[in-house]
Amino acid sequence: MKLSIIIVNYNVTDLLRNCLVSIRKFVKDCEVIVIDNFSSDVSWKNLISEFPEVRFIENLENEGFSKANNKAVKTANGEYILLLNPDTEIEGFYMAELLDFADAQENFGALGVRMHDANGVFLPESKRSVPDMFNSFEKLFVNFRKNNSKSYYRNDISEFEIAETEVVTGAFLLAQKEIYEKIGGLDERYFMYGEDIDLCYTFLKNGYRNFYYGKVSILHHKGESTEKNEIYLKRFYGAMNIFVDKYYKQKPFQKFILKIGLKIKYSIEKVKLG
Repeated sequence: MKLSIIIVNYNVTDLLRNCLVSIRKFVKDCEVIVIDNFSSDVSWKNLISEFPEVRFIENLENEGFSKANNKAVKTANGEYILLLNPDTEIEGFYMAELLDFADAQENFGALGVRMHDANGVFLPESKRSVPDMFNSFEKLFVNFRKNNSKSYYRNDISEFEIAETEVVTGAFLLAQKEIYEKIGGLDERYFMYGEDIDLCYTFLKNGYRNFYYGKVSILHHKGESTEKNEIYLKRFYGAMNIFVDKYYKQKPFQKFILKIGLKIKYSIEKVKLG
């Protein structure tokens, strides 16, 4: 088995169905594993008979995105794993091309592709830098580098380019199963958000290379499965704090500045919620 596709579902049955239809249409000779993270909407079970080729796993509690992915990866038989969001859709017969590209790279870590929303708008989180003090403030407060310089969203890499980058999105993340497990997989301290940044940085720190493959694309219904409420804010900014605590222990000044920035931004966003 060359490829196993891992999808974590949580209350997005209709989007999941569209995702599975796109896989059935465009991806051949792969294993598909869907792990449901204790959805309150149990209509996903109707998909079991609709997609008999898919292996469904039911969690009896919501363990978070990282833990659910890692659990499913352990059961996967593929040489490569593709972490795929249920609110995405594959858009072409390009998986063999991506796997050939990955096979050809020395010290391959992870690969992501160009993402766009339902209106065709490019999603800049398709290619990113590892957060540091400067690009984090750019991301949190201002966009002061809109030219082609290297920024948080890697403006120096064009939308349709194939290039090395530091961070790709967990909505579509291709990796070798053996290497993924060797470096520890997704850090399970992240319940949701930030785990893809951490994983990509872990690949880099272990000598592996990450790639953005802008030649092909997926549709990402960004935010459709996430309600922007206080729980979301706590999880999102909590994830950023985990990253800072984990990687800035030896940089106390930068850690202090980043913590202050995150606290201010969290307070601003909380006020907006009313």
